[in-house]
Amino acid sequence: MSKKIKLDIVSDVVCPWCIIGYKRLDAAIKELGIEDNIEIEWQPFQLNPDMPPEGEDLRAHFKRKYGTTLEDSIRFRKEMTELGEDVGFKFDYFDGLKAVNTLDAHILLEYAKKVGKQTELKNRLFASFYSEQKDISNKSILRQELQSVGLNVEDAMKSLDDDNIRNHVRSQEQQWKQTGISGVPTIVFNRESAISGAQSVDTYKQVLTELAKA
Repeated sequence: MSKKIKLDIVSDVVCPWCIIGYKRLDAAIKELGIEDNIEIEWQPFQLNPDMPPEGEDLRAHFKRKYGTTLEDSIRFRKEMTELGEDVGFKFDYFDGLKAVNTLDAHILLEYAKKVGKQTELKNRLFASFYSEQKDISNKSILRQELQSVGLNVEDAMKSLDDDNIRNHVRSQEQQWKQTGISGVPTIVFNRESAISGAQSVDTYKQVLTELAKA
Protein backbone atom coordinates (compact mmCIF):
# COMPACT_ATOMS: atom_id res chain seq x y z
CA MET A 1 0.00 0.00 0.00
CA SER A 2 1.54 3.27 -1.11
CA LYS A 3 -1.26 5.78 -0.56
CA LYS A 4 -1.81 6.98 2.99
CA ILE A 5 -5.14 6.51 4.75
CA LYS A 6 -6.25 9.81 6.31
CA LEU A 7 -8.00 9.47 9.67
CA ASP A 8 -9.74 12.48 11.18
CA ILE A 9 -10.56 11.66 14.80
CA VAL A 10 -13.25 13.95 16.15
CA SER A 11 -12.78 13.85 19.89
CA ASP A 12 -12.68 15.64 23.22
CA VAL A 13 -9.79 15.27 25.66
CA VAL A 14 -12.16 14.47 28.54
CA CYS A 15 -14.11 11.78 26.67
CA PRO A 16 -13.28 8.36 28.17
CA TRP A 17 -14.72 6.50 25.18
CA CYS A 18 -12.37 8.50 22.95
CA ILE A 19 -9.43 7.00 24.81
CA ILE A 20 -10.76 3.47 24.47
CA GLY A 21 -11.58 3.99 20.80
CA TYR A 22 -8.15 5.39 19.98
CA LYS A 23 -6.30 2.65 21.83
CA ARG A 24 -8.25 0.01 19.93
CA LEU A 25 -7.68 1.82 16.64
CA ASP A 26 -3.97 2.06 17.38
CA ALA A 27 -3.87 -1.67 18.15
CA ALA A 28 -5.60 -2.42 14.84
CA ILE A 29 -3.10 -0.28 12.91
CA LYS A 30 -0.16 -1.99 14.59
CA GLU A 31 -1.57 -5.50 14.10
CA LEU A 32 -1.94 -4.75 10.39
CA GLY A 33 1.56 -3.30 10.27
CA ILE A 34 0.43 -0.17 8.42
CA GLU A 35 1.71 2.53 10.79
CA ASP A 36 3.64 4.24 8.00
CA ASN A 37 0.53 4.43 5.82
CA ILE A 38 -1.72 6.14 8.35
CA GLU A 39 -2.10 9.89 8.79
CA ILE A 40 -4.00 10.94 11.90
CA GLU A 41 -5.42 14.39 12.55
CA TRP A 42 -7.38 15.13 15.72
CA GLN A 43 -10.40 17.36 15.28
CA PRO A 44 -12.00 19.46 18.04
CA PHE A 45 -15.24 18.59 19.77
CA GLN A 46 -16.28 20.01 23.11
CA LEU A 47 -18.61 17.88 25.19
CA ASN A 48 -19.35 20.91 27.35
CA PRO A 49 -18.62 24.09 25.37
CA ASP A 50 -20.51 26.24 27.90
CA MET A 51 -18.66 24.88 30.93
CA PRO A 52 -17.54 27.79 33.15
CA PRO A 53 -13.85 28.21 34.10
CA GLU A 54 -14.39 26.72 37.57
CA GLY A 55 -15.79 23.49 36.10
CA GLU A 56 -18.42 21.29 37.70
CA ASP A 57 -18.25 18.18 39.85
CA LEU A 58 -18.47 15.35 37.34
CA ARG A 59 -21.10 13.35 39.19
CA ALA A 60 -23.24 16.45 39.71
CA HIS A 61 -22.76 17.30 36.03
CA PHE A 62 -23.95 13.89 34.83
CA LYS A 63 -26.90 13.97 37.21
CA ARG A 64 -27.94 17.39 35.90
CA LYS A 65 -27.33 16.58 32.22
CA TYR A 66 -28.45 12.95 32.00
CA GLY A 67 -30.24 12.17 35.28
CA THR A 68 -27.44 9.77 36.22
CA THR A 69 -27.72 8.27 39.73
CA LEU A 70 -24.83 7.60 42.10
CA GLU A 71 -25.22 3.88 41.39
CA ASP A 72 -25.04 4.57 37.65
CA SER A 73 -21.86 6.58 38.19
CA ILE A 74 -20.19 3.89 40.29
CA ARG A 75 -21.06 1.24 37.72
CA PHE A 76 -19.84 3.36 34.80
CA ARG A 77 -16.54 4.18 36.48
CA LYS A 78 -15.93 0.51 37.22
CA GLU A 79 -16.73 -0.41 33.61
CA MET A 80 -14.41 2.25 32.19
CA THR A 81 -11.60 1.27 34.56
CA GLU A 82 -11.84 -2.34 33.37
CA LEU A 83 -12.01 -1.35 29.70
CA GLY A 84 -9.01 0.92 30.25
CA GLU A 85 -7.02 -1.96 31.70
CA ASP A 86 -7.84 -4.01 28.61
CA VAL A 87 -6.19 -1.43 26.35
CA GLY A 88 -3.37 -0.41 28.69
CA PHE A 89 -4.83 2.85 29.95
CA LYS A 90 -5.29 3.75 33.61
CA PHE A 91 -8.52 5.46 34.64
CA ASP A 92 -8.07 6.89 38.13
CA TYR A 93 -11.52 8.18 39.01
CA PHE A 94 -11.70 10.06 42.29
CA ASP A 95 -14.25 11.96 44.35
CA GLY A 96 -14.15 15.58 43.28
CA LEU A 97 -13.26 14.90 39.63
CA LYS A 98 -14.58 17.83 37.62
CA ALA A 99 -16.01 18.28 34.16
CA VAL A 100 -13.90 21.09 32.70
CA ASN A 101 -13.84 23.47 29.76
CA THR A 102 -11.54 22.06 27.05
CA LEU A 103 -11.32 24.89 24.51
CA ASP A 104 -7.76 25.84 25.53
CA ALA A 105 -6.68 22.20 25.20
CA HIS A 106 -8.07 22.07 21.66
CA ILE A 107 -6.29 25.30 20.73
CA LEU A 108 -3.00 23.83 21.93
CA LEU A 109 -3.68 20.64 19.99
CA GLU A 110 -4.10 22.80 16.88
CA TYR A 111 -0.68 24.31 17.63
CA ALA A 112 0.84 20.85 18.19
CA LYS A 113 -0.49 19.67 14.82
CA LYS A 114 1.65 22.25 13.03
CA VAL A 115 4.83 20.80 14.54
CA GLY A 116 3.93 17.11 14.25
CA LYS A 117 3.20 16.44 17.91
CA GLN A 118 -0.60 16.46 17.98
CA THR A 119 -1.13 12.77 18.81
CA GLU A 120 1.63 12.92 21.41
CA LEU A 121 0.00 15.89 23.15
CA LYS A 122 -3.48 14.36 22.86
CA ASN A 123 -2.35 11.20 24.64
CA ARG A 124 -0.58 13.27 27.26
CA LEU A 125 -3.76 15.25 27.97
CA PHE A 126 -5.81 12.05 28.16
CA ALA A 127 -3.41 10.67 30.77
CA SER A 128 -3.11 13.94 32.63
CA PHE A 129 -6.86 14.21 33.15
CA TYR A 130 -7.86 10.60 33.70
CA SER A 131 -4.72 8.94 35.09
CA GLU A 132 -3.01 11.73 37.03
CA GLN A 133 -5.94 13.70 38.52
CA LYS A 134 -4.93 16.97 36.83
CA ASP A 135 -7.19 19.84 35.76
CA ILE A 136 -6.38 20.29 32.09
CA SER A 137 -8.28 23.57 31.94
CA ASN A 138 -5.63 25.02 34.25
CA LYS A 139 -2.99 26.95 32.29
CA SER A 140 -0.19 25.88 34.63
CA ILE A 141 -1.04 22.23 33.95
CA LEU A 142 -1.22 22.88 30.22
CA ARG A 143 2.23 24.47 30.32
CA GLN A 144 3.60 21.38 32.05
CA GLU A 145 2.11 19.06 29.45
CA LEU A 146 3.41 21.14 26.56
CA GLN A 147 6.88 20.95 28.04
CA SER A 148 6.57 17.20 28.67
CA VAL A 149 6.15 16.52 24.93
CA GLY A 150 8.92 18.91 23.91
CA LEU A 151 6.85 21.79 22.56
CA ASN A 152 7.83 25.46 22.71
CA VAL A 153 5.78 26.41 25.77
CA GLU A 154 5.85 30.19 25.37
CA ASP A 155 5.05 30.05 21.68
CA ALA A 156 2.20 27.59 22.21
CA MET A 157 0.65 29.52 25.10
CA LYS A 158 0.54 32.68 22.97
CA SER A 159 -2.04 30.96 20.77
CA LEU A 160 -4.47 30.96 23.70
CA ASP A 161 -4.63 34.76 23.51
CA ASP A 162 -5.03 34.89 19.74
CA ASP A 163 -8.68 35.51 18.85
CA ASN A 164 -8.12 34.38 15.27
CA ILE A 165 -6.90 30.96 16.42
CA ARG A 166 -9.69 30.61 19.01
CA ASN A 167 -12.28 31.41 16.38
CA HIS A 168 -10.63 29.02 13.92
CA VAL A 169 -10.88 26.13 16.39
CA ARG A 170 -14.49 26.95 17.19
CA SER A 171 -15.22 27.13 13.46
CA GLN A 172 -13.61 23.74 12.88
CA GLU A 173 -15.77 22.22 15.58
CA GLN A 174 -18.93 23.68 14.04
CA GLN A 175 -17.96 22.43 10.60
CA TRP A 176 -17.67 18.87 11.87
CA LYS A 177 -20.99 19.14 13.68
CA GLN A 178 -22.58 20.40 10.48
CA THR A 179 -21.54 17.18 8.75
CA GLY A 180 -23.82 15.37 11.20
CA ILE A 181 -21.35 14.44 13.94
CA SER A 182 -23.08 14.74 17.30
CA GLY A 183 -21.07 12.34 19.46
CA VAL A 184 -17.49 11.27 19.98
CA PRO A 185 -15.33 9.52 19.18
CA THR A 186 -16.09 9.67 15.48
CA ILE A 187 -13.39 8.51 13.09
CA VAL A 188 -13.64 9.79 9.53
CA PHE A 189 -11.82 7.73 6.90
CA ASN A 190 -10.36 9.64 3.96
CA ARG A 191 -13.12 12.26 4.41
CA GLU A 192 -15.48 9.73 2.80
CA SER A 193 -16.91 7.46 5.50
CA ALA A 194 -17.12 7.47 9.27
CA ILE A 195 -17.61 5.27 12.34
CA SER A 196 -18.90 6.61 15.64
CA GLY A 197 -18.25 5.13 19.06
CA ALA A 198 -15.40 3.05 20.43
CA GLN A 199 -15.46 0.06 18.09
CA SER A 200 -13.61 -3.23 18.51
CA VAL A 201 -10.07 -3.82 17.24
CA ASP A 202 -11.47 -6.28 14.69
CA THR A 203 -13.94 -3.71 13.35
CA TYR A 204 -11.18 -1.17 12.84
CA LYS A 205 -9.01 -3.79 11.20
CA GLN A 206 -11.80 -4.70 8.80
CA VAL A 207 -12.39 -1.09 7.76
CA LEU A 208 -8.68 -0.34 7.37
CA THR A 209 -8.12 -3.51 5.37
CA GLU A 210 -10.93 -2.61 2.97
CA LEU A 211 -9.52 0.90 2.55
CA ALA A 212 -6.04 -0.48 1.92
CA LYS A 213 -7.38 -2.78 -0.79
CA ALA A 214 -9.29 0.07 -2.41
